Amino acid sequence: MTTTPTAPAGAAPVVETRALRMSYGSADVLKGVDLDIRRGEIFALLGPNGAGKTTTVEILEGFRQRSAGEVRVLGTDPARADDAWRGRIGLVLQSWRDHRRWQVAELLTHFAMYYPDPRDPAELLDLVGLTKQADKRVDQLSGGQRRRVDVALGIVGRPELLFLDEPTTGFDPEARRDFHDLVERLAREEGVTILLTTHDLAEAERLADRIAMLVDGRIRACGTPAELARRAAAQAEVRWTASDGSPRREHTEDPSRLVWELHREAAGPIADLEVRRPTLEDTYLHMVHRQNWDDEQETGFPTGDTTGQATAA
Repeated sequence: MTTTPTAPAGAAPVVETRALRMSYGSADVLKGVDLDIRRGEIFALLGPNGAGKTTTVEILEGFRQRSAGEVRVLGTDPARADDAWRGRIGLVLQSWRDHRRWQVAELLTHFAMYYPDPRDPAELLDLVGLTKQADKRVDQLSGGQRRRVDVALGIVGRPELLFLDEPTTGFDPEARRDFHDLVERLAREEGVTILLTTHDLAEAERLADRIAMLVDGRIRACGTPAELARRAAAQAEVRWTASDGSPRREHTEDPSRLVWELHREAAGPIADLEVRRPTLEDTYLHMVHRQNWDDEQETGFPTGDTTGQATAA
């Protein structure tokens, strides 16, 4: 997670939805999604396949008409947006664009022609770490390098808002790390607001200032990674080896007190003592596998953080 510029007090959200709904025939895909995404933050929309992530993002990008609800992106309803508005957003989709035979610098120069105030191609190459590959054809690049080209194309027009859809699918660990570093630089140094959609818990926890968990068409929880981990329904697990050599394990809501009691009883060190506290993964898996969601937010899982951002209808 990176430290992002703080939006001025009272500043309008970059992305705002209220009671967003989407239906296909009798199937309700989105069942009342409320989001507020602040300027300059990395915001992750996390959920399993089929949760409605792609549908939500396509509505925000203006590529899909919603069934009901209100949507404002950069102060505009995407369903009525014009070309000037589209020039203020950038897109990095799941699969890289098919520009195999273009040289990298040539491709960026070509795309820059479509924007009124584009970034200089040389500056872009430096920003995404492709200066040495400027004269290479796209089909000569590695998968991670091609993904960087995608990012360069997504930010060539100096967007205020960048959509990243499952950006590191298929990456090796080194390419993933380099891509994460690039995303953090865009938010920290360039002030770009980033909406990341993913089902990768580690990626969301690594990058996001806040995470919204979308399950069964609703935002079930939203907050920082640490806040969401604390909301886990699971209790902490304390493990240790007793004086007779037998392994012990106990679940508790107050692990500190249990550890204190164990030390008091043993009058000395506790062998193999380990405390496992609830994690972001515990929260996520609890919600994904919960049965019989009703129309209200789940008890113990506030759907908005303390500022009221990203609440469920």
